[in-house]
Amino acid sequence: MGIVDEDVVAVRERADIVAVASQFMQLKRSGRRWLGLCPFHTEKTPSFFLNAERGFYICFGCQASGDTIQLVRELQHVEFVEAVEWLAQQSGVTLRYTDRAHGEHRQRKRVLVEALERAVEWYHQRLLTGEDGGPARAYLRSRGLDGEVVRSYRLGWAPDGWDELARHLSLSDKVLTDAGLGFVNRRQRQQDFFRGRVLFPIFEPRGEPIGFGARVLPGGEGPKYRNTPQTPLYDKSKVLYGLNWVKDDVVKADEVIVCEGYTDVIGFARAGVPRAVATCGTALTEHHVRQLTRFARRVVLAFDPDVAGAAAAERFYEWEQRHELEVAVADLPAGEDPGELARRDPDRLRAAVEQPVPFLGFRVERALVARNGSSPEDRVRIAEAALAVIREHPNDLVRDQYLMQVSDRCGVDIDRLRASLRSGRLPSTPRPSTSTSARSRGRDTPETVALRLAVDHEQGPVALSLLHEVLFVSDVHALAFRALLDVGGDVHGALDAAAPEAADLLRRLLAEDATGDDPADVRRVLLQLAGKRELQRLRADLRSGGDAEALNPLIRWLSTRLDEVRPDSRTDPAREDQLLAWLADRAEERS
Repeated sequence: MGIVDEDVVAVRERADIVAVASQFMQLKRSGRRWLGLCPFHTEKTPSFFLNAERGFYICFGCQASGDTIQLVRELQHVEFVEAVEWLAQQSGVTLRYTDRAHGEHRQRKRVLVEALERAVEWYHQRLLTGEDGGPARAYLRSRGLDGEVVRSYRLGWAPDGWDELARHLSLSDKVLTDAGLGFVNRRQRQQDFFRGRVLFPIFEPRGEPIGFGARVLPGGEGPKYRNTPQTPLYDKSKVLYGLNWVKDDVVKADEVIVCEGYTDVIGFARAGVPRAVATCGTALTEHHVRQLTRFARRVVLAFDPDVAGAAAAERFYEWEQRHELEVAVADLPAGEDPGELARRDPDRLRAAVEQPVPFLGFRVERALVARNGSSPEDRVRIAEAALAVIREHPNDLVRDQYLMQVSDRCGVDIDRLRASLRSGRLPSTPRPSTSTSARSRGRDTPETVALRLAVDHEQGPVALSLLHEVLFVSDVHALAFRALLDVGGDVHGALDAAAPEAADLLRRLLAEDATGDDPADVRRVLLQLAGKRELQRLRADLRSGGDAEALNPLIRWLSTRLDEVRPDSRTDPAREDQLLAWLADRAEERS
């Protein structure tokens, strides 16, 4: 499913690469070419050249190059189809799709976007100039949101009438409903969805409107906040408010701040930290995280992440591993709202995100200060609470670092804490039941799944032949795999030869039933994770002044391989073997 090849060619030929680039950077003519500062790396002397005749760009500083479509992909952080559609809209090219249904879906989407764009502008003008918008303007001023903010974020006012927007737009019943702007009431008349509320338009990353967040004025009726309902364009589990405005700053900082409210996003921007986004009335989801990883590798949580407890923590740790993310927590004053703090003390808000606390460190500190530790009994209870938090983290080395902190703070012997962690239970709690152990399967890492297959009687030989030590980031898992490999898959021999922690892990896996996973599928997942780790190292080397001429080809090659070797699709095993061998060679070079 994609765009007809002839239409892609037409877009490539008609798109003006100079006009496109000029929307994102300053250019000046140099003979028959155009020259500017590269948008992909920091430089003071221009080395970014555009050839308008051939529709091609190249940077002689960082070696970035490509055609107009590739330029849009890199500047807008979008996929190929989205880049072509963006260029087609600017160039006046009508696109056809290889799948008719897909083409019709895209056309319906365009109709809804156009309806929403008209609604955004109508609501915005109503706030700026409407007599009935006076109370809304006064409320926004009381929150420190002046006319500049209203215009920058295109805030709006939904009047209290039943159908004022619907009458103005004159849309069909289906378009009005599918856009989330209204509905057909019991009298079979169109009625507005938003009434008597301040509106925060929500845009997707490219800047197209997809919905609204709406706040009732103080003393108004109904819930405080109301969002656009589920529509073909708007799904709150996938939407992040503000990403369209801050994505470039997020990329430059390689960091995104996640908060809970629309005014929090605005507050961060006004405080000089324009890299905040907000979830729209829901917790952070897998879809949100996947979207954010296109722009940054560090996520700073600007809300209290401990409220959801262990279940939320497990998700964050899983995302850190799966997406190669670093999750941290802003050092906000207790109970402070970022939007209000931006008004009262912007310097304090900036400081809160300049030195964020690692997510596990934040939760451990919460456990350590939760009660008075004046007596030995209290210090043991504090240590137990901290140990319960530390146990949730999947990385052995990270856990041990925090164990040492707990030992120092509580005066509990480090070896006793390590023994408690290895035993799988706190000293004061009973051994988990079989049903509890079975439920823990949901927290398995891909490495655990791979080892469970390796000790399985039927799938063990296949799993061992497909896996490699480089695929294991956990030291304990790597030791367990090496022990199995050294004895040719003989589990009993591995138990005798393995280090104590690795042997404990193998015993636990032997006591569990096989999951039915395909070893080849599991290897693809591990290849993705290992490949992303290596890609992160290469990019870090490049940022720290490494040889760009040597590193850039490796980065491009590895990125291409990772696109080919995806967990959700079958790929050529030979390509997987090639990638695995390369990763093993890289690991050997570092050792």
